Amino acid sequence: MPLKIEKLDTVYEGYSTLYKATVRGPDGETFQREIEDHGQAVAVLPYDPDRRTALLVRLPRLPVIWAGGPNQLLEAPAGMLDGDEPHEEAARREALEEVGAQLGEMEQIGAAFPSAGVSSEKVTLFLAPYAQSDRVEQGGGVEGEQENITVIEMPLAELWRQVQVQEIQDMKTLLLAHALRARRPELFEA
Repeated sequence: MPLKIEKLDTVYEGYSTLYKATVRGPDGETFQREIEDHGQAVAVLPYDPDRRTALLVRLPRLPVIWAGGPNQLLEAPAGMLDGDEPHEEAARREALEEVGAQLGEMEQIGAAFPSAGVSSEKVTLFLAPYAQSDRVEQGGGVEGEQENITVIEMPLAELWRQVQVQEIQDMKTLLLAHALRARRPELFEA
């Protein structure tokens, strides 16, 4: 018998919704779990194959700071889907808002649950080439969202160095860097 959610109580509603679930297990016993739900997300790693660079964002993440991590993370542009917005459109929107790049071709490399033990969030991951001419805006996030984003254009060789020495601590960015290097290793040569 699979797990069955017998009761779901809303504990908190805000940016996220926190539920307390009463679950019946395969053995018939019931137990409690929490579920955090805030919708589906996308992440995209824009890379310039000619200049061998990537566009990233540096921003503070309060849960990371609270957990004793760095004051800011270096990440691929990412964000939540707006309603039933298609994943590719959401990734393009986030790239424009966060790093000012208008992306065309995109390659979906997968989708995964980054924190499946507590969150329902599923992140769809993309790689997308860009050229200097695709940088049509400043980026930095949407005014009023207090994201405190700094746009970073970084050589892919430096991104890979940071992956290797474990300076990149954002899961989606690690996955995207590995995916790009597996597909286009020549772009990471110094």
